[in-house]
Formats: sequence, structure tokens, C-alpha cells
Amino acid sequence: MKIKHIRSKIKDLELIKPYTVAYQTYTSAVNAFIEIELDNGMIGLGAAAEGEYVIGETMDETKANLQSDTMNFLIDRDIRHINPLIRTSNALFADFPATRAAIDIALHDVFCKYLEVPVVDFYGRKHDKMPTSVTIGISSVEETLQEANEYKMRGFRILKVKMGHNVDLDIERCKKLKEQFGNYFTIRVDANQGYDQAKTERFYHATRNLGLELIEQPMPVGSEEDMLYLPEDIRKMIACDESLKNAGSAFKLASPPQNCGIFNIKLMKCGGIKGALDIATIAQSAGIDLFWGCFDESIISISAALHAAFACPNTRYLDLDGSLDLAEDVVKGGFIIHDGVMSIAGGPGLGCTPL
Repeated sequence: MKIKHIRSKIKDLELIKPYTVAYQTYTSAVNAFIEIELDNGMIGLGAAAEGEYVIGETMDETKANLQSDTMNFLIDRDIRHINPLIRTSNALFADFPATRAAIDIALHDVFCKYLEVPVVDFYGRKHDKMPTSVTIGISSVEETLQEANEYKMRGFRILKVKMGHNVDLDIERCKKLKEQFGNYFTIRVDANQGYDQAKTERFYHATRNLGLELIEQPMPVGSEEDMLYLPEDIRKMIACDESLKNAGSAFKLASPPQNCGIFNIKLMKCGGIKGALDIATIAQSAGIDLFWGCFDESIISISAALHAAFACPNTRYLDLDGSLDLAEDVVKGGFIIHDGVMSIAGGPGLGCTPL
């Protein structure tokens, strides 16, 4: 079954409302989309999200790659040779993980449509449903509490609170959330590389009685060795994000002594489903839990991440709320979310239907 057509486009997706992280404020999300069509008319959908600060690839580069003549390497190739196709894509676009992710996702979608199975079942389903966190950007105490209450009314039970600008305000926001909502919410925090070692320890000791679930990447990329000086109880609850790019960095982070107990996997960082599963295998061997994250992404790539997550026995945390921030998308379906709990919608491939 051969690939006959490849189409791509870029779309600026409006956010429901702006939000702020430690290094930027976002008002919209640019995503790249690709269609891979077989000679029988089956179409696989892929998507890539903007994340230059983390992955080092601009959306202009993604667009240029997906619309370049290099993409013709796929034409007239048999979709049943999916693994060699992904390997070739990874070699051709070695420095462009978002480009590789879009191609990888579309190939998985159409390949599993050809097999008439969901992607997760091709790899072996290990989970059926799991709660996701929803994200509160950097904001005042009052705005934090207001947004948390809105999420409570929508049935969500896990918050991920962005921070990293001001450690004193970060501590206060966490304490006020606990005071107002008690044990209703599980709280995760993401400092987005905004702390040094001293601030990380200060934040931890000031909030250790609040029952926080994890601390995502508190210290900057390049501080991995400095993180080893943190007490072990802090390191175990740290989720490495920006420091974790691919299987190579996963291997370094997993080697003892470990500076984190959790890996945050984003398909845009590691080049798609195949790269994510490579990281997951390394993590499982090292006893490291998996935390699946995202940028502001289409349902297509969020669904791909969920399929990959549910195929891994060491998946413990989901933070796949990226499409919930969008005021528009290009597909529907993919996953079901009820009271904050995600499950796969079903159907072959990723289960996404174009609008």
C-alpha cells in the first residue's frame, strides 16, 4: 500500500485566553498540519506545535521542511515499511524534532488505519483512562484562585501551576490554593527553569506540608549536575522537562546518580511517537515514572501523545490539556475527557475526524 500524496499547511489557532509562563506570554498557537494519503484513499493526519524556546525549531522552519522537496522521499513508499520510513525522516530532519513529530504522527495514523487498529493497540494498551492536569499560568493569587474555581466547576481534580518569576509569590499561591480548596485538588508545579538550587530548596521546604505531587524542571538546562546537590527527597519529585530532549538525554538523566524521578515526555521534543517510546523504555529500565506533557497543540498531536502514554506501563501522570486552550481546531474526536479523566475515543489510527 503506497503513499501517493503529501499535503501540509500552517494555521494560527486562537487561544481561549492568554497565559504566562516563566519566559513568555502566549495569545495564540501556531500549528503545522500534514496529510499523508495512500493509493487507496486512506489519509493519515499529523501535527506539530510551536515551541522554539524548548525545542530550538521555529514554525517557519517546520513549514519550510514540510513543504520542501525533501518530503518526496515518502512518495511511492509502502506504508507497511513504517519503521524504515521513520528512520529516514529522522535522518533527513535530524535537527528538527517538530517536523519529525508531524511526519511520525501522520505515518502512525495512516499505518494503523490500514491495519484497522488504534495506535495504542498496535503497541499494546497498558492503560484505559487516567486524569490529566490543567494548567494555570503565572498570575496573581486572586487570579489563581479564580481560575482554580473555574476548573473545579468543570470537574478537574489536578492543577499544574506555572511559576518561576517570584519564589515568594509562588509559595503564597500554593498555600492559598490549599487553604481554599483543601484536598480537592492535587497540585503540581512547573517553575520552567526559573529557580536556582537555593530557590528550589526554599520552595520545597516552604511547601513540603502541602502535599504537592511534583516539581517540573525548577532549574535551567545546563544545571543537571547542580541538581545532584539537591536532597534526594527533592530530586525524586522533580520532573525533568526541558533537559529531556531525546533518548540520548534520557540515557544520561537515567544514569545514576539520578537528578530526577520523573521524565516529562513531549512528542515535539523527541520527534513523535517512536522517539517517545524509546525514552519510555529507558525510563522503565531505570525505575523512572513518565509524565506526558504538551504545548498548545491540536487534538491530533494530543491524541498521539495519549496513545503513546497508554502504551507504556510506567506512565503515571498526564498533562495533556494543550488542545483545551484552543478556541479552534481542525479535527474532532481523538480522545474523550470527562471530569478531567482522559480516555481514547476509539477507531483506527488516532481516531481523529477532520472538521
